[in-house]
Amino acid sequence: MTGQFGAKSTTDEVLDGIALGGKRALITGVSAGLGVETARALAARGAAVVGAARDLAKAEEATGGVRAAAAAGGGTFTLVELDLASLASVRACSDRLQADGRPFDIVIANAGVMATPFGHTQDGFETQFGTNHLGHFLLINRIAPLIADGGRVVILSSGGHQISDVDLADPHFASTPYDPWVAYGRAKTANALFAVGLDKRLRQRGIRACSVMPGAIHTDLGRYMTPETVAALLESVKTSGSGKLEYKTVPQGAATSVWAAAVADGDAVGGRYCEDCQIAETASASITGGGVQPYALDPENAEQLWAKSEELVGERF
Repeated sequence: MTGQFGAKSTTDEVLDGIALGGKRALITGVSAGLGVETARALAARGAAVVGAARDLAKAEEATGGVRAAAAAGGGTFTLVELDLASLASVRACSDRLQADGRPFDIVIANAGVMATPFGHTQDGFETQFGTNHLGHFLLINRIAPLIADGGRVVILSSGGHQISDVDLADPHFASTPYDPWVAYGRAKTANALFAVGLDKRLRQRGIRACSVMPGAIHTDLGRYMTPETVAALLESVKTSGSGKLEYKTVPQGAATSVWAAAVADGDAVGGRYCEDCQIAETASASITGGGVQPYALDPENAEQLWAKSEELVGERF
């Protein structure tokens, strides 16, 4: 799919002329960066946006502009507590949303962590795999009945998926030496594969799921990066031959999310990986040269991850 938007397009450019009155959206990670901008852009077009965040006080402070945009554009904005590193919190959040009963037309799995020190979630999962993938896997599957027929699910992956495929034999680095970038790559590949598996299961209701690469952006996502992890990333860029790592602004970074959620044709993006407001092509060996690795869209790989994820969270979907 080619179109009028690209790497430099912003959320406002992508949504120009789009009216979202009567639509409801759930966005995770609305306490900073891309989540805040994504919520602002949708609420400004009239959407009723529910923002999920671990720290509600931080999110409340960060989203004043979202509330102002919602008031001006006819939308609404509310917050719900969600800690993706705790399955108990995920279940409590999903229970709260199900009790409310109102459907969602758009779900954007935006929250995540990157290049964290070695650690575990409250349930013993490796931090990045547990937070970025398993938390969203449980949340979205539990609220799937709330997603309106014809709705859209957008899961944020990353070009970092090119660093590593998932390792379902050792997902928590119990026997593998921990590397923060390998862990990030595994988690982001899992995000892309989750979209493949989810799209397969929900498309009969007209719901389409896809994954997106927002781009390299200076946000709170990099708060765990040490000089050593930065050096490792820059060295990988150098050795890949892809040249200088180019950064996007936050509105440019969030543009692919809103494009995939509200502008792109669902049948075109369903089960696919998107970047720069386009469907990505097969990747080169470079981790920053763009594109998607075949293993991140492989249906068999997606099914194996789905089964392992059900086993880990203790629920079947």
